[in-house]
Amino acid sequence: MENGMVEKATSIIKIPVTLEIPIGPQHPALHEPVLLKIYADGEEVVGVEIGTGYNHRGIEKLLENNTFYKGKFIASRVCGICNAVHENCFVRAVEYLVGMKPSPRAEYLRVLVMELERLHSHMLINAIMAEIIGFDTLFMYIMRDRELVMKAKEIVAGNRVSADFHMFNGVRRDIDDVKRDKLIDLLRRVEPRLKYYRKLFEDDPTISKRLTEIGVLKAKDVTSYGMLGPVLRGSGIKSDARAEDRYDAYNEIPFNVVVRGEGDSLARMLVRWDEALESLEMCKYILEHLPSGPAAVDERKLPRTFPAGESFARVEAPRGELTYYIQHAGGNKPYRVKVRTPSLNNIINSGFSYLGHSVADVPVILVSYDPCISCMERAIIVDLKNKVEKRATLREIAMKEVRL
Repeated sequence: MENGMVEKATSIIKIPVTLEIPIGPQHPALHEPVLLKIYADGEEVVGVEIGTGYNHRGIEKLLENNTFYKGKFIASRVCGICNAVHENCFVRAVEYLVGMKPSPRAEYLRVLVMELERLHSHMLINAIMAEIIGFDTLFMYIMRDRELVMKAKEIVAGNRVSADFHMFNGVRRDIDDVKRDKLIDLLRRVEPRLKYYRKLFEDDPTISKRLTEIGVLKAKDVTSYGMLGPVLRGSGIKSDARAEDRYDAYNEIPFNVVVRGEGDSLARMLVRWDEALESLEMCKYILEHLPSGPAAVDERKLPRTFPAGESFARVEAPRGELTYYIQHAGGNKPYRVKVRTPSLNNIINSGFSYLGHSVADVPVILVSYDPCISCMERAIIVDLKNKVEKRATLREIAMKEVRL
């Protein structure tokens, strides 16, 4: 008290300063366009907006405007990494529509190509994770050894990337004993490298410090938000379309569904390494137990038109459950084709997982989801007032002359 005046108590009001940080769409974590608009209080992420639509190509409309035979090749180009599973899912949906059943040898070869694809896809995303955390040498080593798997895929399908291997009622190519021996040799060479990288991801402090307890997803989170694939299994949920549907030859080829309970970014990457080892064992089993008989079909003898009806097929892609729905009114073109990819669920619904982490953790969490942006892009413009769909040019969308 001074000069008879009462000293008033003062309090400090803290006003948070939120900084908006755009990560993407030309990305530091991926070579595909997606925008994460991060709101940060200091270094802590307090909000996330996920923006997509930069890579829409109108694949579903292309499938509807072309014959089933052209559509098979279009479907395999939805994604460069997982093209074989897209092609397989579309082909099987058409087979369900017609009632076709491929030969046992063709089904074994289908699984072989898809598991080689899973193997190289999982190696690729783990290499990218190494690059993101600054482990560039590890990135180069993994990519070098991934070439062995790409060579194996080329021997089976004829192409390193776009397999174009599946065909209605069978496959387009067969393998002989010479190719079989080459494939077994390549798999034996890559096996010790996979085991080494798997152990490195679990034991190396550089990796574990960046990934452990980062982007933790509880079991209730992944089920509530409909997440799929290694993201789902990395949080303790045992779900895999291969084990549940047993399509193609998955009912005869032994394999384990890999599950981990930690739910963090490291768990998701280790699930992929363990799945890669499972895929390798499956490929060896296929080559050692390949049924005899025909596999490649004579495409000239296949029907050109298909009966009206609806069909649905799903496949366990490297990133999770992939589905194709076909509605057909008769003739040689489908009336409607709907594709739902796992990245659509995993990326659109993942905004909550970044909250509370630092800005530097955002690329790590994103890569742990193994996003495929070219797979997931969809755009339907709807006039909500008049309840009708609208047509718009790419220019109108880019100039924001229409609201999506």
